[in-house]
Amino acid sequence: MDAGLILLVFLAFLFAWLLNRVRRFFRLGAIGYAGVMIVFVIAMLLIWGQTLR
Repeated sequence: MDAGLILLVFLAFLFAWLLNRVRRFFRLGAIGYAGVMIVFVIAMLLIWGQTLR
């Protein structure tokens, strides 16, 4: 497994944990939470795609 991919998975878990705390603070609904997660996944895939070049 690529070390960069392992780092991205770790960052994803860290981001999800932080987002859960922020979601409780701002009282985001499920739609807002899903929207933020989708944007995060797309951004991480784009960053990972740049490292393959």
